[in-house]
Amino acid sequence: MLRVGVTGGIGSGKSTVARRLAELGAHVVDADAVAREVVEPGEPTLLKIRERFGDKVIRPDGALDRAALAALVFPDRDALDALDAITGPAISARAARQRAAAPADSVSVYDMPLLVERGLWVHEHLSVVVECDVETRVRRLVEQRGLSEEDVRHRIAAQATDEQRRTVADVVLDNSGSPDDVARAVDELWHERLAPYAANLASGTRSRRPDLARDVVVEPRRDWEPRAERVVARLAAALAATEVVTEVSHIGSTSVPGLLAKDVIDVQVGVHHLADADGDDVRAVLADAGYVFSYGNHSDTPHPLGADSSGWAKRFLGGCDPANHVHVHVREHHSAGWRFALLFRDWLRREPAERDAYAAEKRRLLTVHDTTAGYVEAKEPWFEGAWERALDWAERTGWQPR
Repeated sequence: MLRVGVTGGIGSGKSTVARRLAELGAHVVDADAVAREVVEPGEPTLLKIRERFGDKVIRPDGALDRAALAALVFPDRDALDALDAITGPAISARAARQRAAAPADSVSVYDMPLLVERGLWVHEHLSVVVECDVETRVRRLVEQRGLSEEDVRHRIAAQATDEQRRTVADVVLDNSGSPDDVARAVDELWHERLAPYAANLASGTRSRRPDLARDVVVEPRRDWEPRAERVVARLAAALAATEVVTEVSHIGSTSVPGLLAKDVIDVQVGVHHLADADGDDVRAVLADAGYVFSYGNHSDTPHPLGADSSGWAKRFLGGCDPANHVHVHVREHHSAGWRFALLFRDWLRREPAERDAYAAEKRRLLTVHDTTAGYVEAKEPWFEGAWERALDWAERTGWQPR
């Protein structure tokens, strides 16, 4: 099922967003609610909190005194870290059980304040960050929850910054306006991205760009690198347990600053042996991460022309996210195709004249080829010459793949 993490600073309104997603049909697990459950009287987590912080955080009826605990931990980073170490595993385990109980065809939403701080966003297909300016958040919490301003500011300071959240955000929702404004934004997100993404995952369908080259190739976009970083991080996290992967890297034209490209993130996954990619465990992990194998694409064009094609074999997958088109190229570590993908990227990054020459060739071909397939095929002669120049550069500079 599609996994969506919803997060935001305290008072930002993330729970409002999660409630609207539930109304649209999502299965929502609220980390705050789970956090309250795991510290109820008789729970092992509450006993650990009492051992660490003492009786002063326990009320006469045996329940947790949340206000007393908050007053202790939010001004003190070490105390907050100690509390997180106690409650974090218990919350994660119970939330995982609740999410696993959701229907297989549902959209699973995890309303989690510390999604960024704990690095849990890498396990979600999408991260949705709800934002609101700090002063509005302070006012809301003072007026609506009765907290003191000092307490609110301590809590905000203990969380990730807006910039840190944006780094991992696939979607940023502005909740500084009216409730109707954010509801409309959530509805649009649901219908245009979440529901189609979930349908693609369920059917094993990868998202595709239009086949008109002039509509697909665009000028450089500032979001290519952050999008790629999120894809790389999620794939690396998903594949870590398989122990067959050597590295995950952003490659292709979108990895070269200043180069026009198809709005597609290309990622290379290195494996010890290409046959590893055909194993059921690896395929299951990639499918769960949202990537679909393409069975008609098993090799790249060898360079130089006529070279042994075995060094250019690969497995190719496409992502299911309709708003972030991703191609995954699985190649054997140190194979000719694996090496050239990294060399080509680094060569163009460090040689602006070659980057600009490639851009000029792209623009020329766009004037004579309408379809993406025709445009891609027409670039092969240029690649043959580029392969030789890149090799010469690698020898001159002592370049090695990393």
